[in-house]
Amino acid sequence: MASASSTSARSLFVDSKMRLADRVQVNVNNIASLARQIQRGSKSSEILMHAAKSFAQQEHGLEVAETNLKKLALIVTQLEYQMESVDRSSVLLEEVTEQVRAMQR
Repeated sequence: MASASSTSARSLFVDSKMRLADRVQVNVNNIASLARQIQRGSKSSEILMHAAKSFAQQEHGLEVAETNLKKLALIVTQLEYQMESVDRSSVLLEEVTEQVRAMQR
């Protein structure tokens, strides 16, 4: 009976040892998976940082473009005023030309 009991104890010990080894292997695999996830996470952080820098550069470019558009709008307004002035002057010139012709007759 002692040998049956000792065989049973050995069998339980071997089973426990095998289960423990399996759990250790699962835990090692989980840690490796976690390490890969962290590494991917750090790369995504780098990608986000790069995207933020690009966005900031584009924002600056948009500000410059907006400033240039405002300058162009001001130039257009000034050109419209000058064109109106030229139109008024041409009308006045025609009137003066008519007056000179009238005086010459």
